Amino acid sequence: MPTSPVVTNLPGPRPAGDHVRIAFLGPFGTFTEQALWQVAPAGAELLPMTSAPTALEAVRSGEADRAVVPIENSIEGGVNATLDSLSRGTPLVIVAEMVIPIVFQLAVRPGTRPEDIHRIGTHPHAWAQCRKWAEATFPGAIHMPATSTAAAAQLLSEGNAGFDAALCNATSVDRYGLEALFTEVADNPGAVTRFVVVSPPGSLPAPTGADKTTVQVALPNNQSGSLLTMLEQFSVRGVDLSRIESRPSGDHLGSYTFSIDIVGHIAEERVQAALVGLRRTSPDVRFMGSYPRVDGVRAEVLDGTSDADFRQGRDWVAGILAGGDGTDVEAEDARSLQ
Repeated sequence: MPTSPVVTNLPGPRPAGDHVRIAFLGPFGTFTEQALWQVAPAGAELLPMTSAPTALEAVRSGEADRAVVPIENSIEGGVNATLDSLSRGTPLVIVAEMVIPIVFQLAVRPGTRPEDIHRIGTHPHAWAQCRKWAEATFPGAIHMPATSTAAAAQLLSEGNAGFDAALCNATSVDRYGLEALFTEVADNPGAVTRFVVVSPPGSLPAPTGADKTTVQVALPNNQSGSLLTMLEQFSVRGVDLSRIESRPSGDHLGSYTFSIDIVGHIAEERVQAALVGLRRTSPDVRFMGSYPRVDGVRAEVLDGTSDADFRQGRDWVAGILAGGDGTDVEAEDARSLQ
């Protein structure tokens, strides 16, 4: 007997099976898992992966229906592994974003004393957010990189980690039977990380008025002013940017692409016009999703850049092409009322 299609509140194509499979940066206990639970539907199957690129590849291969990965930290900026994986390979799209406050604890095996700590394991982004505290609290302590904060906690609990303590979250401390020697560890209190839900291309989330569009843009080689030309595609159409950062293209030294978060949805006329301009002037533009902003901040639409303004402009040109005299009827009506 055929089963009914899976119903989920996650945008994108329907899951292939009878439940949603979500790959994420694991193991269980990561900040990524915390973000995942903000959006995971009941009955979802969680698939912990060893890295963000591996989680994205699980979606590309069909092993997972969605992936949840970190993309930006308020201290360290963009998560390069995620940005680079999204910009290469089979296209994927972002369909949602979440934000998680980042608060660390220094976890140890029961019985460990502060004077026993000489090596601290954690993810490089976590270390960057706690380096000053660690160097002041444990002078000479060495950072031992781990694939995630939870992976460091798990390895420490198993007794073969090669380090004496782990920087992780409270969930990992409890899950892996560790003790928190210090809590609320951070160089910059109030740090947050942005996570995204990634899907195969399909139906886009509907525009809300408070949206983002993410793209990757390559610049023409050896063309003076090409960066200015790229930025002008946004400024002349009243399109704001919430994030822009360069990434090596991987082709040769000095060749870069730009990862950009646009304030607005691809369904909006001004965003479409900017993307058309980019596609005309850049050798490669990769669309990576339009989705609601987690903070709900609505875009400021400048005079002359609303959807109605763009439609009116196109109608005016269409009238001329159809044999008209170029008279703006609405403008004439407005002047006659003055």
